[in-house]
Amino acid sequence: MTSHTVPAAASGTWVLGDLTVNRIGFGAMRLTGSAAFHDGTPSDRGRAIAVLRRAVELGVDHIDTAAFYFSRLRSANELINSALAPYADDLVISTKVGPARDACGGWAEPARPEELRGQVEENLRQLGRDHLDVVNFRVMGQESVSDHFGALSELRDAGLVRHLGISNARPEHLVQAEAIAPVVCVQNRYGLDAPDRTGMLRACAERGIAFVPFFSIAGEGGEAGAVHGEHDEVRAVGRAHGASPAQVRLAWILQQGSHVLAIPGTRDPDHLADNVAAGALRLTRDELQLLGSVGRSAS
Repeated sequence: MTSHTVPAAASGTWVLGDLTVNRIGFGAMRLTGSAAFHDGTPSDRGRAIAVLRRAVELGVDHIDTAAFYFSRLRSANELINSALAPYADDLVISTKVGPARDACGGWAEPARPEELRGQVEENLRQLGRDHLDVVNFRVMGQESVSDHFGALSELRDAGLVRHLGISNARPEHLVQAEAIAPVVCVQNRYGLDAPDRTGMLRACAERGIAFVPFFSIAGEGGEAGAVHGEHDEVRAVGRAHGASPAQVRLAWILQQGSHVLAIPGTRDPDHLADNVAAGALRLTRDELQLLGSVGRSAS
């Protein structure tokens, strides 16, 4: 499908709290280099900045990032700051806190509740902002998120954070968080190869909360990136529309509910335009059922 003139607005919009965003956004993780963050070939800085600026030109107004998205030479937040500051009033930047990495890139113990302020302030410093639009607490094996979410709620009351969400969460985490402060989004892994086994997609729909899948294109590859093989069902639907497998996967994601937001990431300007164009791809009921059979076989 033709991609170079399709704007992000073709995907429709959703409201995160009081912030309206197009349903096709951009995930910044892969801008830093390899999906392993610290290993592999560093990304080209100029190209990464060009991709971010092109995303905004195409109407992308929702960017997902985190201070722990960095490699040996690249920081996602620094790239965003360099590319897009001063920021447009309608640009929404979502960040994540909870995971922690040391200066050498190794994973450290997840942040305690009292350490979350430092992580929020680090995101503010790197992005060059006086507040964060959306902060997601990423669950790292905790049975309860109440203490962590309570700490973030205090930062929200202090004006450092505008809206809150959770990531890698189960329905009970959502209940715990909602008892403390409003939740505007849930970021969980979800896609054709990663069914929603917890019922979070439906729980968010019932509450009017955005559901924001990650690794929606990567499929079984997850953090390692897209798999080399592709399901016959995905290829068949792609041929019918003149679309790439990635576009089919994104279109399927978006048609799972008006509350679903996509945040595909890439370092390739052409892939970026293709991803954004997927917001205009409408699949038929039969095609959705065919693709859904992939998920059922993966569950």
